[in-house]
Amino acid sequence: MFRISPRTSISSASSGGSAGTSPEPSPPNSPTYVSKFDAIRKKSGDRQQHFKFQDDEHRQKTPYLEGNLKFVHTIELSNDIMCCLYSPDGSVLAVGLSDGIIKVLSTDTGKVHYSLSDDDIFSTSLPCTAIRFKPAAVGDTKVEHTHILVATYSSGLVKFWHYTSGSCIHTINEAHQTLALGFNPEHTKFITAAADSTINLYDEHTKQKIRVCEASDSKSVMDGHRLRVFAVQYHPHNTNQFVSGGWDDTVQFWDDRQRHAIRRLYGPHICGDALDIDAKHDHLLTGSWRKENTLQIWDYGSGKKIKDVPQDLFHTSLHCNHYNTAKCKLYCAHWLGKEFMVCGGCEQNMVRVIDRGTLNTTGQLIDLPQGAYTIDNDRIGMHPKLAIGSARTIYILKHDQKINKS
Repeated sequence: MFRISPRTSISSASSGGSAGTSPEPSPPNSPTYVSKFDAIRKKSGDRQQHFKFQDDEHRQKTPYLEGNLKFVHTIELSNDIMCCLYSPDGSVLAVGLSDGIIKVLSTDTGKVHYSLSDDDIFSTSLPCTAIRFKPAAVGDTKVEHTHILVATYSSGLVKFWHYTSGSCIHTINEAHQTLALGFNPEHTKFITAAADSTINLYDEHTKQKIRVCEASDSKSVMDGHRLRVFAVQYHPHNTNQFVSGGWDDTVQFWDDRQRHAIRRLYGPHICGDALDIDAKHDHLLTGSWRKENTLQIWDYGSGKKIKDVPQDLFHTSLHCNHYNTAKCKLYCAHWLGKEFMVCGGCEQNMVRVIDRGTLNTTGQLIDLPQGAYTIDNDRIGMHPKLAIGSARTIYILKHDQKINKS
């Protein structure tokens, strides 16, 4: 392994504008059951609700970079950041906050262009948990069918926003906390994942529920989730198949034409957006909120584990002398282009970019104020931009595949 290049402090960056080992799940009250959506509490004397992150203490340190990452923008927002997503063309970044408001930012300037909220959001002030953009159908140029994003909230709301006008054009009210969201490749169906372990399937055109995907009552087979579900994703090349993961240490494989899961794999303890499919190689990436075997690659077709990605050891030579007891527990994990992976989490409060072939860390963002609770990239060209949310700050980074070795 090479030694990554000297660190780059955030102070020199430009600034922008103002969440396998056993089929038996642990008890729900286990201390390992922590997620970025936990511990919602209400302030006495007003209606404002916010998050108290139990797994992190605010660190008075300056975040810095090592390796092949460069700062583009740092953007301070009004509340803690729960989720973020680039638009398909990479022109804007939508950021969901702990009070339910969504900020839509320009990726060129880092400035807030739109703010999405309505009476429903103000009356609950509960977190936005997931965001997905819905592109218009091919050939559809109607203004009302473009610039649409869909968001879920821990209040149980699912909202369709026309974000350039700030209008909510449709609302679904689910009777549970809604934690994750996904569309099929054609954007004709979507799924929402819930705190009660169920997954709801909807027709996108009518907004009507098609079915509830859930476990059966059988005690001999785990054909669905038994605890909270934090991540869902359709296979990019299959209009009916999707995967899901959560607290019960399973990844479930579903055909949305059936009520129960068709197969499963055991191991990943998923507490955020840490489930991603590489359609070219049919590989599944999972990130787990635990100290060991956090980042894993699986074969989608067979469900067999391909490899465990080693934990980062680079900054043991820099600032951390007790990495064996303070390893990074992951909230988010994604493929980054064809050759890399990116993951982030808490306790080490850092983000890593990892070479898919060598499994070496090629870049990292260290000493975040809290855990990295959300990551996305714009999927554009050879040098995609990364967006990372920690506490009230979005860090926009540039990923360069060339590495300066020292």
